[in-house]
Amino acid sequence: MLMVGNLFVFMSFQMLIPTFPPYIKSIGASGLEIGLVTTLFSVGAVISRPFIGYMLEYRGRRPLVIIGAIMLFAVTIIYPLSSVVLFFLLFRLIHGMAWGWSTTVNGTAAVDLVPNSRLGEGMGYYGLSITIGMIIAPSLGIYLYQVTSFTNLIYLSAALGFIAIILLSIIQYQTPEAVKQVNKEELKFSYMGSLIEKSSWYPAFITIVTTFGYGSIVTFIVIFADERGIDQVFLFYLTNAIMASISRPIAGKWFDTRGPIGIVIFCLFITFIGMWVLSFAHHNWTIAAAGILFGIGFGSLIPTLQSWTLSETPPHRRGVANGMYFSSIDLGIGLGGLVFGILAPFVDTGTLFQISSVFLLIAIVMTIVKGKKGKQPQTQASS
Repeated sequence: MLMVGNLFVFMSFQMLIPTFPPYIKSIGASGLEIGLVTTLFSVGAVISRPFIGYMLEYRGRRPLVIIGAIMLFAVTIIYPLSSVVLFFLLFRLIHGMAWGWSTTVNGTAAVDLVPNSRLGEGMGYYGLSITIGMIIAPSLGIYLYQVTSFTNLIYLSAALGFIAIILLSIIQYQTPEAVKQVNKEELKFSYMGSLIEKSSWYPAFITIVTTFGYGSIVTFIVIFADERGIDQVFLFYLTNAIMASISRPIAGKWFDTRGPIGIVIFCLFITFIGMWVLSFAHHNWTIAAAGILFGIGFGSLIPTLQSWTLSETPPHRRGVANGMYFSSIDLGIGLGGLVFGILAPFVDTGTLFQISSVFLLIAIVMTIVKGKKGKQPQTQASS
């Protein structure tokens, strides 16, 4: 039920993402202001996560999950009022803060429901709700934006968000005993202490390096397809989603039985190959092949890195670790898009993908170094 509820959260959110830039451009935004649509959202998410991570150290899961869903719903329904660029950008900052809250809490609630002995497999299944939402919703949003008004699109998004609130309200949540026993009065808030979980910072840092390289794909794949005359770019997303859905449970079981090092290296290497296949793509079938490789590699890598991060974290600090993990993704993709955007005028997009693939090799080396130190975490059976 949490997977289904989270799917509706992601559907509601992701269907709006590709429509925001053309909408804000239509109301008179400059190029810089269009760029701020993404930047301010990421800033808001990163700002809010330490606070919710701190609250997850002592609060039950149900109210926090429901509040997050309600905040997302509330921000969504006020977008039609944002006919002024400044107000729209302010809403994006607030939306990012609500998104940071919701993704951190929902992910932590999922961890609490999964036995430690099946953490990798369980988070792989949970990640499917994210993958499916991210694949289906943007295409739906683009279609609706083209055939109807932005306001009607907002209303449909809000309707999906309202369904998410209902679904998330009827779940039987579990709060770890260690969290229940925490005395709030003795728990002091530290922004940095709630932003970074020291016990699991290393896999989170690998996540930043990995998503930094992936940031070039997120930012430029549609432009790349236009440059190469590839008219079915959706095949990349479709094959990506199919292979990610198939491979994630397998990768999760690998993680549970053998630990993270081997599966992370494998996924990074497959993603590296996929990035080079994509860089040489000139036909629909080539971009579909790249999507298959990305689905197997990157599609399994992200939940594996999350499971690795959480497996090294004490139960009462998993909320903080989850926030750190999601902030690592936002930071990596955001910085990657910015840096490769600066580099883009000087090289063709295919070469840009090849350059960004170097960061996957760096992540592989970092993982090998961690494995050689003999600090590979071992998941323990749930009591």
